[in-house]
Amino acid sequence: MPKLPQISDAEWDVIKVLWDRGEAGAQEVTEALAVGRNWRPQTVKTLLNRLVKKGAVAYVEDGRRFIYRPKVSRDAVARAESRSFLSRVFDGAVTPALVHFMKLGNLSKADIEELKRTLDRETKP
Repeated sequence: MPKLPQISDAEWDVIKVLWDRGEAGAQEVTEALAVGRNWRPQTVKTLLNRLVKKGAVAYVEDGRRFIYRPKVSRDAVARAESRSFLSRVFDGAVTPALVHFMKLGNLSKADIEELKRTLDRETKP
């Protein structure tokens, strides 16, 4: 499997719009980010071009518009980023990371029950 591209925080914001919509033009991405980010259209186009160069996004020409779509799945990138984070911060150890986030996370009773069910499923033969 080819190595997944490293995606910056700003690029994450852009590709999340594409993951949510499936595909979009630069103007649509700019409009989707208008509430949280006050980016100019040129900023969004620059980020889209970076994602294209990294192989994370593809585009097709539709007249004078470019329609962008993700080439990598959210799940695959999240797994890669999670592995990278675990490696850097917790020396690759999952248990200390889980304990850390459980203490930090203010978990509800439902969250705890879901974690128990997940652990039970993972430990059954």
